[in-house]
Amino acid sequence: MELPEADAAGDDAMDSFLEKFQSQPYRGGFHEDQWEEEFEKVPLFMKKAPSEIDPNENPELACLQSIIFDEERSPEEQAKTYKDEGNDYFKEKDYKKAVISYTEGLKKKCTDPDLNAVLYTNRAAAQYYLGNFRSALNDVTAARKLKPCHLKAIVRGALCHLELKNFAEAVNWCDEGLQIDAREKKLLEMRAKADKLKRTEQRDIRKAKLKEKKEQNRNEALLQAIKARNIRLVSEAAGQDEDSDSEGPEHAQSDFIAAFHEDSRLIDHLMVMFGETPSWDLERKYCPDNLEVYFEDEDGTELYWVPPKSTLLQVLQHPRYFVKALTPAFLVCVGSSAFCRNYLQGKKVHQVK
Repeated sequence: MELPEADAAGDDAMDSFLEKFQSQPYRGGFHEDQWEEEFEKVPLFMKKAPSEIDPNENPELACLQSIIFDEERSPEEQAKTYKDEGNDYFKEKDYKKAVISYTEGLKKKCTDPDLNAVLYTNRAAAQYYLGNFRSALNDVTAARKLKPCHLKAIVRGALCHLELKNFAEAVNWCDEGLQIDAREKKLLEMRAKADKLKRTEQRDIRKAKLKEKKEQNRNEALLQAIKARNIRLVSEAAGQDEDSDSEGPEHAQSDFIAAFHEDSRLIDHLMVMFGETPSWDLERKYCPDNLEVYFEDEDGTELYWVPPKSTLLQVLQHPRYFVKALTPAFLVCVGSSAFCRNYLQGKKVHQVK
């Protein structure tokens, strides 16, 4: 019989393999320092699935995925699978992938309104953490159409309104939720916060309207006073009340004088402005006694010399003076300077009497 020979040959082959194995240890096993990485390659032990699955590299995982998302399964089963997948992504704080999973679940158009409401509400939560408050609000609104008393949807909707500064709407959503559960802590806290912010917002709106009304009345009174004094305006635009703008053209310097009373003289303000030598006047020429004051006509083609002892009202009532944007303006320069002579050269200068 040849069987024993065959057995003997098999024994010889096994002996040969064992001898080779002892001399050349198996190299495909897990290394004790890398066992976690090796386990992560096995679908059963994976903590997180790869974003893209290549069937050639991960045939086992591709097989499992095809079973999980088998199109032959009912829409409800598939939607629930996507919901669970989205929940896993949500726990990992991977909100973008969670949104994708919940969206895929909704695309299955299952007939279970409760499941669809959960998918909308969960997607709203993921959108909320992504900062997409309007999208989240749209989702919870859709969830409430399917399930009006869905408390989680109401809580998340109130949160979205709060983030969008729709404080009155946030209060309304909280009230609707508290009708379902009067002791819901989140809604109670949120309602108190939203109501406080709503009152603050309403107070600020009232203050702004009152300020606007006062400003309007102030401007109307100013215009009436200007018209009563026969002062000509270039523009009716609102500006600084009883302010004056003086400009030194030689050094391109401008200065505003607040509360320049109409009966005050120009020289009185020049004494205050130039009582001390300005930092930009390196030659110390801008002394009150050396200064000359001019104004331009409406077209800016002619200049008018103003006696320093003139009052503001006297100048404003001059037939060739026009106030621009409710702010009187004057040119101030050193009369004896070369710049002033060159500046005035070729221009028609009149003297205000």
